[in-house]
Amino acid sequence: MVTIRLTRRGGKNAPFYHVVVTDSRKRQGGTALEQVGYFNPVARRNDKKLELNLARIDHWTQTGAQMSERVSTLVKAFRKQATAA
Repeated sequence: MVTIRLTRRGGKNAPFYHVVVTDSRKRQGGTALEQVGYFNPVARRNDKKLELNLARIDHWTQTGAQMSERVSTLVKAFRKQATAA
């Protein structure tokens, strides 16, 4: 099954996550089919906290990919932010 989930990057005490489309049987840091965005929980000042390619996420969900719980909440927040702007 194809999953849209977070994969951790960044250093110690400096988390940075890529939002990736991957096979659910692959390990968390393994190769991904496609990177569709990123999430920076410790963004400062003018740094973007969240960036997603909604068109690609919609494409993958229409072809049967499942989003993790955290990615689902991030997508909802990003859509709300995009419509407000």
